[in-house]
Amino acid sequence: MAFNEETLDRIRKVLLSKGINFSEKKMFMGVCIMVDDKMCCGTHISKSTNEDLLFCRISDEDYREAAGRDDVLPMKMGERVMKNYIYVLEHGFQNEEDLEYWLQLCLNYNPKAKSSKKK
Repeated sequence: MAFNEETLDRIRKVLLSKGINFSEKKMFMGVCIMVDDKMCCGTHISKSTNEDLLFCRISDEDYREAAGRDDVLPMKMGERVMKNYIYVLEHGFQNEEDLEYWLQLCLNYNPKAKSSKKK
């Protein structure tokens, strides 16, 4: 599981500054941030490009808006596009304002997002 510890620290800092309770799980070849026991966001390094990626779980409306940007890719598992998940490329969250923007979209959607089934 490859991820950029600096990116993870930046995510932690933003969430802590907002008073958000969260946990971390290693998954998606990186680290996933869980808020209210739901996947919210995370980070990993792409195997194919070696680029640091931020993954975000966002609303349908925000997804449609983000889809046309040059710093966003749809999140795929195999050939299947994951609904409400995107990857933000490194240049899309380099500064703190951009990172906070993406994380806020994730936090806005989190209360509406479905929880994964407990086993």
